[in-house]
Amino acid sequence: LAALGTLANIDADERIAALDIFYNRYKDNPLVIDKWFSTQAFSMREDTIDAVRELQQHPDFTLNNPNRVRALAGAFSANQQQFHLGDGSGYRFLADILLALDPINPQTAAKLIPPLGRWRRFDNGRQALMKAELERILAQPGLSKDMFEQASKSLG
Repeated sequence: LAALGTLANIDADERIAALDIFYNRYKDNPLVIDKWFSTQAFSMREDTIDAVRELQQHPDFTLNNPNRVRALAGAFSANQQQFHLGDGSGYRFLADILLALDPINPQTAAKLIPPLGRWRRFDNGRQALMKAELERILAQPGLSKDMFEQASKSLG
């Protein structure tokens, strides 16, 4: 797993081969596949946001599995370099997942909001982008009580 994590950060054919080999070897072990998702979400590569969006479409990714959501969205939101891209795409990705997850599992969705609530720690541009995503979450019709409370608290 450590070697896979190293390879996940480089631009080389070996990276793709290693990820495929690892997946095929452990595809029947859900906890290990969670690590496979997390490893890619933690990548420092410039295309990490694109990779996590693609991983959302992977047959083994489902919003119905809280561990899998945490493995992808939770890990990505802890990726300080790629989550905080200046264009706000990382914030939008997280908010999109949370809004999709809320009707299925509002408790898990609410627990994943805090990275957006740390907006005070960042420059004005990132603050505005993070707050905009929190406001977008709050504007969602039918938002759960859990999400409403956490998003409101994060903006306050």
